[in-house]
Amino acid sequence: MEEEKVILVNEKDEKIGLMPKMEAHEKALLHRAFSVFVFNDKNELMLQQRALDKYHSPGLWTNTCCSHQRDGESNLDAGRRRLQEEMGFEVPLEESISFMYKAPFDNGLTEHEYDHIMLGTYNGKPNINPDEVASWKWMPLEAVKEDIEKQPEIYTAWFKVIFDKFYDSIKLNT
Repeated sequence: MEEEKVILVNEKDEKIGLMPKMEAHEKALLHRAFSVFVFNDKNELMLQQRALDKYHSPGLWTNTCCSHQRDGESNLDAGRRRLQEEMGFEVPLEESISFMYKAPFDNGLTEHEYDHIMLGTYNGKPNINPDEVASWKWMPLEAVKEDIEKQPEIYTAWFKVIFDKFYDSIKLNT
């Protein structure tokens, strides 16, 4: 099976090429990504704990799901696809904000992403893919923010950036 490729972009999110995912992370090149935030009717966020054998950030808590768009795939289509693959359900999504971040990891890889945030609503229980997700839970946004301040080491780099810089945007859109 061919290695998954990411879409390399410039700082305007314009496509400049394709590259195997691992190579992009090894070279710390800017590429397109997305993060899905699913809320329930109680305004709680569904968090996932990344599977323990993920190549980076294993066992850390993060937003409902995240990944990379495929070439020719819209942000919303990518978000819906990955939500089904990781969490086992589908919901309508809407685009929210986008931002760039760069986060080096202990294993020599670096996430350098132009991340598109998508929001959705769901009140059921996910059917998690154990290859991707170790666990999940609902948490009120305020509780997540407080927990990140108390225990930042248990959360992914991008999730902490989102909460640090874009908390009010996500809160206003829920």
